[in-house]
Amino acid sequence: EVQLVESGGGLVQPGGSLRLSCVVSGFTFGDSAMSWVRQAPGKGLEWVSSIYGYSRNTFYSDSVKGRFTISTDNAKNTMYLQMNSLKSEDTAVYYCAKGDYKNHYPSRDDYDAWGQGTQVAVSS
Repeated sequence: EVQLVESGGGLVQPGGSLRLSCVVSGFTFGDSAMSWVRQAPGKGLEWVSSIYGYSRNTFYSDSVKGRFTISTDNAKNTMYLQMNSLKSEDTAVYYCAKGDYKNHYPSRDDYDAWGQGTQVAVSS
C-alpha cells in the first residue's frame, strides 16, 4: 500500500523558516518523481515544486523559487521542503504527492497518491 505522511508544519512569523518532511512507503522511492502541492484557504491546489527520479533534477514555481528547496533522502524514504523567507501568502495546507509536474493548478487525479497534508501558517 502506498503511503505518504507529511509533518513539520506550524505557525511562523513572516521571514521565518520551516522544513516539511514527507515519509513514503509502498513504492520504490529512489526512481519516483515526487512533488509538493499546496492549497491556500479558499483556493484551489497550486503546484509548488517537483523532484525527478534518479537525476533528482528539481523544479519550482516562480512564487517560491529562490526561497524553497526540495530534496530527498533515499535511505530514509523521505522528501523534504525547506522553506525560507516565508510570506503570508505561503499560508496553506502543504501536500506531498507521488508524481511529476502536471499543471500549475493540478487536480487530485493528476497524482498517483497524496499525503494527508500539513498546515503552514505565516503570520505575525
